[in-house]
Amino acid sequence: MTGKIPLAGVIGSPISHSKSPQLHRHWLKTYGLAGDYVPMDVAAQDLETVLRTLPKAGFVGVNITIPHKEAALEIADLVTDRATLIGAANTLIFRKDGNIHADNTDGYGFLENLKAGAPGWVPSAGPATVLGAGGAARAVVASLLDAGVPEILLTNRTRVRAEKLSEDFGNRVTVVDWVQAGNILEESTLVINTTSLGMIGKQAMRVPLDGLRRGTVVTDLVYTPLRTDLLAVAEEAGCVTVDGLGMLLHQAVPAFERWFGQRPDVDSAARAAALR
Repeated sequence: MTGKIPLAGVIGSPISHSKSPQLHRHWLKTYGLAGDYVPMDVAAQDLETVLRTLPKAGFVGVNITIPHKEAALEIADLVTDRATLIGAANTLIFRKDGNIHADNTDGYGFLENLKAGAPGWVPSAGPATVLGAGGAARAVVASLLDAGVPEILLTNRTRVRAEKLSEDFGNRVTVVDWVQAGNILEESTLVINTTSLGMIGKQAMRVPLDGLRRGTVVTDLVYTPLRTDLLAVAEEAGCVTVDGLGMLLHQAVPAFERWFGQRPDVDSAARAAALR
């Protein structure tokens, strides 16, 4: 071998919970590629210094996770249109000219997971309800509007945050009070939880779910636990359910391809590696 071994990783704080290292290492091993992928816990005040230094150590790029996604966008020299629209970056490419290129593949990962888990879903069939208005919600809303969903019913515990998102994305996004969240499920063909509600160690999902109809597609971005209470109730109601792990897998595909030159497959082996 000649030259540096390409390195990539994920930066966040905390970072020990991340499933990305075992996923990317699985792909590197599967395709016989030189390289490694490492988790890095970096404090906010050190983020830019670290990002500017990593290429000198052989890094070709990194994933960015909470709480650095917005800051990474500001640090980057080049930003894709979708990252600008979402207002956050989850993927950085370190270019040979020294510039940092920022992208956001969360929306792509969300849609690909939805297509795989609910192949019968038709974007134009009706409204989608989005619970939450944080960074993940912005990626989801952007991808749904691009896919052709006619209306998004957006609800968040803090209404002002939902209103800001609605202003940024236009009149196809309608804000609904959080206390009315249960009342909009019946008219939706797709329901997405982008909040941390229902995650292990977080508050339970207390939105009334009796409005869920048979055949509605319900997906939860939470994947710890894999089968959240929302998905369990939806399944019992006859809904089509899609867990959140696939989004993690699919959003990693474009980054891995850019860094290591091989487009990886999202299959049962990759899923098993992420859960290991």
